[in-house]
Amino acid sequence: MKFAVLLAVLCMLFVGVGQLAAQDDAKTAAKTRTLTGCLSQGDDAHEFHLTAEGARWDLKSDNVKLAEHVGHTVKVTGVVSNATAHGVKEAVKTGVDSKSKETGDLRVTDLTMVSDSCK
Repeated sequence: MKFAVLLAVLCMLFVGVGQLAAQDDAKTAAKTRTLTGCLSQGDDAHEFHLTAEGARWDLKSDNVKLAEHVGHTVKVTGVVSNATAHGVKEAVKTGVDSKSKETGDLRVTDLTMVSDSCK
């Protein structure tokens, strides 16, 4: 009997840990975006813009060499700056003006060149 109770408690513990891990994965996924679009130079040497899916994103990166791909179609993955505020903005935009071209901020962690030109 004691063994069965102990086994039940351990099972509940493992299920709880799994649910917490899934919640953490969902939070990380909400902050991470992968976008494909045209990369252009921003106002200074370390600022870049990506026009993707009808919106313009401001891109920055400490590790990825964005300057080499200006004028290219690229696929970038990165972390949305202030993901909570960005999520609220996206929800409001959808309800108010779904054609809005608001800018998002993305810290790029990976880049793949899709084409050496923008269409």
